[in-house]
Amino acid sequence: MSANIHTYNFTGKRALIRVDFNVPLDENGKVTDDTRMRAVVPTINQVLNGGGSVVLMSHLGRPKGEEDAFSLKQIVDHLSGLLNHKVIFAGNCIGEKATELTSNLAPGEVVLLENLRFHKEETAGDEFFAGQLAEHGDVYINDAFGTAHRAHASTAIIARFFAHDKLFGFVMEGEIKAIDKVLHGAEPPVTAIIGGAKVSSKLTIIENLIPKVDRILIGGGMAFTFIKSRGGKIGSSLVEEDLMEDARRVEKKAEEGGVKLYLPSDSVIADAFDNNANTKISPINAIPDGWIGLDAGPETIKTYKEVITSSKTILWNGPLGVFEMETFSKGTKAIAETLADVTPKGVFTLIGGGDSVAAINMYNLADKVSYVSTGGGAMLEYLEGKELPGIRAILE
Repeated sequence: MSANIHTYNFTGKRALIRVDFNVPLDENGKVTDDTRMRAVVPTINQVLNGGGSVVLMSHLGRPKGEEDAFSLKQIVDHLSGLLNHKVIFAGNCIGEKATELTSNLAPGEVVLLENLRFHKEETAGDEFFAGQLAEHGDVYINDAFGTAHRAHASTAIIARFFAHDKLFGFVMEGEIKAIDKVLHGAEPPVTAIIGGAKVSSKLTIIENLIPKVDRILIGGGMAFTFIKSRGGKIGSSLVEEDLMEDARRVEKKAEEGGVKLYLPSDSVIADAFDNNANTKISPINAIPDGWIGLDAGPETIKTYKEVITSSKTILWNGPLGVFEMETFSKGTKAIAETLADVTPKGVFTLIGGGDSVAAINMYNLADKVSYVSTGGGAMLEYLEGKELPGIRAILE
């Protein structure tokens, strides 16, 4: 890679930065969670402090054309507040007016372009459209890890127009470093906690992790497919019948690779999928008919905490139960708290994937772990061992 954000000379340069401002808005267009916006402030400041100007581009939602509800104009005031700096809004991301605005920027100025997805060429990865966007900058910075797995015009194709002037921003750099630390060169023992509802979405991740970790803790609804494939009785719990063979294959692969794969031993079961349902504790392989397993039981929590406490590197992806319901949140909460406890003792803890991130934020522990990934789908694909177009485009 020819250039990086730490050493690049931004003096008099316009930095075109792909950010991920796909943030939730309330009915009045106010930002309700600005995590992704705050994350890119250091990248923007690096350019401004280095004597450059900034042109920001992002998508918001999935508009079917130019819809006011998806206009980035709504976040301008919020962004100005975060940067403590006036942000100029361009009513389009391409075209004469927008280009005129960005071609005459003075150092220190910040422009936000309108939603990229108002043009279908963005998601189509159209090269001409990417070239139009490229006119807004002298240097291209990709700081949108959340979209790195998409070969869109603004994330992958545009880099072709900046042969030597393309960089990762701090968010992107941090994400890659954190995940690479777990995948290549982690301090053993390395533990992966993989939860969530479905095995189908996690099988390739588990398989890709087997050569890289020492133990895998399985939790959440996906555990029942493994338990049933071993001949256990799981009542009405979630199961993917067509993946039982795959579950057995993964267990065998882990065993052959010397990786200890843990499954829950007990479960908090309920007679309905409801926070106020009747509950009891059951061995996970002997759940009565009509009952559903919705959280890790006390014995499982105890075992999993012991494994976490004896680890040096931990990746957590996916909850251990239906944590959105208070009654079934104990397992997920225990994992989050244990990770927060071991981090100050020198354990590297990486949290990634939508639900684990939601959980760590819900318990206000995000600043107590080593790294919280902002890119749900992108992180999962990276863990699966896929090459991400947005990363490759910068490294090429």
